[in-house]
Amino acid sequence: MWFQVKHQNSDRRFVGLQLLVVGGSFGLREFSQIRYDAQKIKKRLDPSLAAKLNPQKQAVILEEEYEKLKEKNLDEWKNIRGPRPWEDSREYQEQQRQKLSKGS
Repeated sequence: MWFQVKHQNSDRRFVGLQLLVVGGSFGLREFSQIRYDAQKIKKRLDPSLAAKLNPQKQAVILEEEYEKLKEKNLDEWKNIRGPRPWEDSREYQEQQRQKLSKGS
């Protein structure tokens, strides 16, 4: 009888120790995986997003965008409204084409 009581008590401790070791290894794996995933995401940033994070690069991108806008001819630009969600897009496109052909 003494052997059974002693044996049951050690089994409970052993199960707790096993849960701690196995659960700790899974937890450690998950936390380390999050760390490596975050590093991959940080390396794959979009250049425009990276510029927002780094103010020195932001000025360079703004200058590039300004140069692109200077090259475009904005005097002949027309505001063309897109179809509303309740409108049929093909029908609306045909109406726009007819308006442009009549106007020319």
